[in-house]
Amino acid sequence: MAKKVPLRMCCVCREQKVKKDLIRIVKNKDGKIFVDESGKADGRGTYICRTGGCAGEAEKRRAIERALKSAVDAELFASIKELVAQQ
Repeated sequence: MAKKVPLRMCCVCREQKVKKDLIRIVKNKDGKIFVDESGKADGRGTYICRTGGCAGEAEKRRAIERALKSAVDAELFASIKELVAQQ
């Protein structure tokens, strides 16, 4: 039997994709919001596509703020755009 591949939904475009193809953003119990590169950090998480379009739209639509129910600073969006640029 084949191993099940975990799928997650992008909070911007609402497409389901393989977990490895998405960037995970986490809000931990202290309220700190950061990009989780390991994919295993504790806390409430949301996902965003590794494309420039979704990264830009996330800031405009406030999708990450809505998903994490918290205000997000510009530094987070800068680090997301940096990760997307590395791809």
